[in-house]
Amino acid sequence: MTMVSEPSTGVVLVPHWLSAVDRAALAASLEAALARPDLPASTRDRLVDVLTELHVARARDVVWPSSAARVRLVTGWDTDTLPVRLSAMELACTLSLPELPAAVRAALTGGRSA
Repeated sequence: MTMVSEPSTGVVLVPHWLSAVDRAALAASLEAALARPDLPASTRDRLVDVLTELHVARARDVVWPSSAARVRLVTGWDTDTLPVRLSAMELACTLSLPELPAAVRAALTGGRSA
């Protein structure tokens, strides 16, 4: 697992390897949560960051395809599996969502992040 630290904030981003199905379900959950008027502003900000990272993960794979391809080759994961890099706070906010499907929750907390 390669952790990335943002130089300006010192926040550590951990890659969570998600399939295309997982990423689509995560995006739908995030959008549903963001539509709730009772969502705290701080949680909203983190969820927007996660939604942005979902788009960045795809773009990163287009620009630098060999990085994720090597991991997929070694692990045997499908070609649609990409690393989605999340901070601890982003992950906690995401896992707090009642809208989050069990399969996505398992992908975010299970073996694919290691």
